[in-house]
Amino acid sequence: METYGKILLFAMPAFLVLVLLEKWYGWRKGFDTVRNMDMISSLSSGITNVTKDVLGLAIAIGIYPFMLEYLAVTKIENTLLVYIITFIVIDFNGYWVHRWSHKINLFWNLHVIHHSSEEFNLACALRQSISSFFNLFTVLLLPAAILGIPEEVIAIVGPIQLFAQFWYHTRHINRMGFLEKIIVTPSHHRVHHAVNPEYMDRNLSQIFIIWDKLFGTFAEEKKEVPPVYGITRPARTWNPIKINFQHLWLMIKDAWRTQNWKDKFTLWFRPTGYRPADVAAKYPVYKIEDVYHFDKYDTATTPLFNGWCWFQLTSLLLFIAYLFGNIAYINSLDSSYIYWYGAFVFLSVYALTELMDRNRFAIIWEILRCGLGLYFIYSQNDWFGARQWTDIRFALAGYLVISLLITGWFAMKHRKEDSTAGFTRSH
Repeated sequence: METYGKILLFAMPAFLVLVLLEKWYGWRKGFDTVRNMDMISSLSSGITNVTKDVLGLAIAIGIYPFMLEYLAVTKIENTLLVYIITFIVIDFNGYWVHRWSHKINLFWNLHVIHHSSEEFNLACALRQSISSFFNLFTVLLLPAAILGIPEEVIAIVGPIQLFAQFWYHTRHINRMGFLEKIIVTPSHHRVHHAVNPEYMDRNLSQIFIIWDKLFGTFAEEKKEVPPVYGITRPARTWNPIKINFQHLWLMIKDAWRTQNWKDKFTLWFRPTGYRPADVAAKYPVYKIEDVYHFDKYDTATTPLFNGWCWFQLTSLLLFIAYLFGNIAYINSLDSSYIYWYGAFVFLSVYALTELMDRNRFAIIWEILRCGLGLYFIYSQNDWFGARQWTDIRFALAGYLVISLLITGWFAMKHRKEDSTAGFTRSH
């Protein structure tokens, strides 16, 4: 928990700088692939994911130590060769986890957030799941356990393999020569994120493209078929927390509504997108039929509103930087503090992205967020131990009050604008 938090203190600024550099590069070249609201949504999703991971809000099925103890046929020392073998094993594991996530209805819910952006850029790489509370795929590390690969090697190589998947989420790098035959490149991954029928569920490898070529899921990017990005049932929201559970909620409603008892129990494990026939007919869900002709999700903004959203996102990054840098100390004050802090972060993301969606209930979520923050300041007479360095109580309280007032102003402004637009359209 603490170690991962320290790693993220360095990784997060690096990712943010690269995301902003891509935005600047695209603007300078006249090929901007990063929309402002979409980028903030992606970064907000990354915030929820790393917060969940650092707080350990996932129940892992910790069977690897058991497999290692009882199934290992040899014992391997921590050498460079062991790390290389482990990297290959984890990448093989990742291919199959990824493939199942695309093919099985229930598991798609764990992955849909990553594909939800209708753009393809470095920021969308940060759209990672918060809905995976159970890690049921540890069993795929069986080859590593049989080889006797130490648990600590898995713990080191795993994050490296994950972070190595960031760079190829871009449209600014074309073909890469002989590397196209060895590793996953931006060209390969553009195919993977596309909803074109020719590209669906292709290029599932994470680092080595060889797995797709071995198991028949490889597709080459074609100039005459430009990739179109997103999901066929568009999320239509900037709120990453909603996106994480939209598919699951649809399955729950379908299981409740269908009259077919077999479907109630099997729809979860049917192919991705499956819905019982009676429910699909009675409760249709919008799906993109022609991927070349549909309107991307967008909301009206102004330079002032864009500036406010970036200010709020920056504030959020400072909040989680404090959490990750001081998680052990905060936990020593009260073991429940880190989870309350996490709740504040999640509420902050929810309130901000609801405002970006121009949702009329955004002010309610902002009231809850600011109320919770002010309660922490009052009840602790501190902000999670920050007074050991400096007293920030009044500055934070002032920020929360001002945030509530400005959010309320934007919410009323949006409501008035939307009402006027609706009246104009009806006449």
